[in-house]
Amino acid sequence: MALSTIKKFVLAGCIALLPAAISLAQRKVAPVKKIPMKAEHWTVHSGKASFEKYKNVDAIRLEAGGLVILKDLDFTNGTFEFDAEPLDAQDSPFVTSYFRFQDRGESEVFYLRVGREDSHKRNDAVQYSPVIKHVNLWDLLPQYQGPSRLYNNDWNHIKIVVNGKQMRAYVNDMDRAALEISCLEGSVSHGTLALEGLAAFANLVIRPDVVEDLPATMGPDLTNHDANYIRKWLVTQPVELANGRELSQAELPGDQVTWEMIEAERNGLVNLTRKFGTEERRYVWVKTTIKSTAELKKRVQLGFSDEVWVFVNGRMTYVDKNLYLQGMRKPPNGRCSIENASFDISLTPGDNEIMIGVANDFYGWGIIARIDNLDGIELLP
Repeated sequence: MALSTIKKFVLAGCIALLPAAISLAQRKVAPVKKIPMKAEHWTVHSGKASFEKYKNVDAIRLEAGGLVILKDLDFTNGTFEFDAEPLDAQDSPFVTSYFRFQDRGESEVFYLRVGREDSHKRNDAVQYSPVIKHVNLWDLLPQYQGPSRLYNNDWNHIKIVVNGKQMRAYVNDMDRAALEISCLEGSVSHGTLALEGLAAFANLVIRPDVVEDLPATMGPDLTNHDANYIRKWLVTQPVELANGRELSQAELPGDQVTWEMIEAERNGLVNLTRKFGTEERRYVWVKTTIKSTAELKKRVQLGFSDEVWVFVNGRMTYVDKNLYLQGMRKPPNGRCSIENASFDISLTPGDNEIMIGVANDFYGWGIIARIDNLDGIELLP
């Protein structure tokens, strides 16, 4: 090939690449923000916090119940990483970071559960949960946890990558994620950062919009491929339920009660906290209809938090409690899951009304319901 021809090919290639090069040059590189662990950059929301040198680095030392909030930050997507050392892992096991923090009522949460041996063998060593309407929903979302090697008397390095609806968290091992969340469940999309727990915190760095290869759209909900979940219900407004009082047939709602539609979220969860919040002990009724072709018996798997009274065609069929603080914890450890319970229901030909009284007691409340098979029946909206 002649030299002049080669020059033409090279020139043409350079011209073709020029727009991309200009675009890269014009693209802003996200700044790295090294956050000073100094009092003027933080709001002490609760408890005691000291801003001091700890192990030769600037750090925030929090006492139990201490919470500090970073000033002048609006974080949506990106990466933040920091070091955290528990100061009394046995008596105060939670080392917590909040992101997209609006206030104590709305945020996303990632925390370490320290103080135990062999944390790399414990599925709840690291956990994610949203805070919605001032309620940490850890008891409704037992799937958002995993094992990790934690240090009870030394720094733990934590790196969290957030993009859209997904999160990836690394703890001490930056090559392998300790937790991958395919759908952030909070109701907020942006906010600041906050730190909590009896611990020292240092070396906080934020990289806005640096999300590595993490997708922004939520990952698949595998239960979407399972037709046996009951996803559409009607629900009443909450009513106060005095401690020790039980629901009975006499409390079944009459014609004067107003019903609203509520649909299950991911994993079949009917999330009553998202709709109503959690206050003192209250209850609602939820109901749905199953159309049967004959007299049939069906097995129901029911996840619930915290108490349920199940009626089929007006007759009490099942009563149970999943009370974390009162020693009545259903597997897995008092959290809402279809592992909680299973029982049979008897259906008659035609429409069958399934009505469940659900009461809250501790943190989040809701139900998950699944029928063993749909042979001879239809789930009606």
